Amino acid sequence: MHVLRARSAGARSVAVGVAATAALVATLGAAPAPSPSPSTPPPGSAHMGMGVIEHDGQGPLPPGAPRAVQTEGVDVSSHQGNVNWSALWSSGVKWAYVKATEGTSYKNPYFGQQYNGSYNVGMIRGAYHFALPDNSSGATQANYFASGGGGWSRDGRTLPGALDIEWNPYGAQCYGKTQSQMVAWIRDFLTTYKARTGRDAVIYTATTWWKSCTGNYGGFGASNPLWVARYNSTVGELPAGWGTYTMWQYTSSGPTVGDHNRFNGALDRVKALANG
Repeated sequence: MHVLRARSAGARSVAVGVAATAALVATLGAAPAPSPSPSTPPPGSAHMGMGVIEHDGQGPLPPGAPRAVQTEGVDVSSHQGNVNWSALWSSGVKWAYVKATEGTSYKNPYFGQQYNGSYNVGMIRGAYHFALPDNSSGATQANYFASGGGGWSRDGRTLPGALDIEWNPYGAQCYGKTQSQMVAWIRDFLTTYKARTGRDAVIYTATTWWKSCTGNYGGFGASNPLWVARYNSTVGELPAGWGTYTMWQYTSSGPTVGDHNRFNGALDRVKALANG
């Protein structure tokens, strides 16, 4: 009898507690949805090398190179805003790549100032596309890029377009693709870009990403120039298929714009790449 009364009292207490909680929720409203992770950047903000330090780290800068051997260049995106091209030119920068597009829904709002500004001070320049292989096909993105600033002309001052294929800043590093699927996606982009422009696109990547996400595929080295990212005193190991690099992004903390690069050759080799 005493046990039954105790249980009844306990049940009434639980019921009162549940009712009170329900009333409080009704008063305050439903709990807000969780906010997006602060580490996920906004769409369109991806740029060359943004994952290099996180995944590969960085070492000391390379020693100064004679200008007859290597030629200094930069890459820029909306991350840099309006660029002081005259200052870069005066410091010895002779070539530049400008982000034009990302996926199939983003165009760099600073593209005009950056692409035309670099040209106007005398630089040889080109455009790049930040790939989002989980967004749409390689062909779709190549067409979007070619129509959105990534075209090419034989004027001696325009470099072939570059495919920026690296760590996914918005999710899984290989964009949810198997190694064979990634290779097929890249091939689709490159084939379509060449059909649109007549040029083989430059491939920008990091060796560690390439190994992880393509299985260190070596089939593009015979046709597509390599632009490798490594922030250290030497360029290090290259992806399979390339015996040498064409360009090397060696730091993200250089003067004026951050991202600085070296072309593997004198200025006449930069011009040769522009001329095709």
